[in-house]
Amino acid sequence: MEIQSRPMGPYQTNCYLVTIDGKTLIVDPGVGASEWVLAHAENPVAILNTHGHFDHVWSNAELKDRLDIPIYCPTGDAFMLASDPLGQKIPPSIPDIEIRGDESLEIGGIPVRYRHFPGHTPGCSVIEIGDAWFCGDFLFRDSIGRWDFPYSSARQMLSSLQKVATIGGDYTLYPGHGPTSTLKREQRNIPFWIEEVSRRG
Repeated sequence: MEIQSRPMGPYQTNCYLVTIDGKTLIVDPGVGASEWVLAHAENPVAILNTHGHFDHVWSNAELKDRLDIPIYCPTGDAFMLASDPLGQKIPPSIPDIEIRGDESLEIGGIPVRYRHFPGHTPGCSVIEIGDAWFCGDFLFRDSIGRWDFPYSSARQMLSSLQKVATIGGDYTLYPGHGPTSTLKREQRNIPFWIEEVSRRG
């Protein structure tokens, strides 16, 4: 598995290209991602969104139009792709496949697992490919996603933190912003974040 990444747009949102057996999955193509993706993606087969915030899905529409490949998005966030709820004038897109909760599937022969961790958004998910977690805005290195946006939920974030604390094994984390980490490293911080979310609501 080859992973390429580049931070995109004013929020420096990480876009990832994951290539296995000559096929590439595009994860979270944000603002201005299209030209980089088109120049570096080998045989792209799908666009995968971790969640629906504009800075992670901005280039969905252009890439789908130019590459004729499907968009996968958690069902809880599908409305964000078309309705622009944060008023950012996002180019609208419509997911071809909506992922419902925790779901395992094959995309172009590549095993992919969506793990649902709502709180930052209703559909916020980790995309697991092999031993890599593309975790969007759920987990960052030494931090977690915000839970005070429209459609965020402190209650759901607490449940998601409790859920991720129990997952065994280790994975390399590729977050939506900032550097990589590991699941075990971030699990050590989970009790602190559970206390913070509980305290601040």
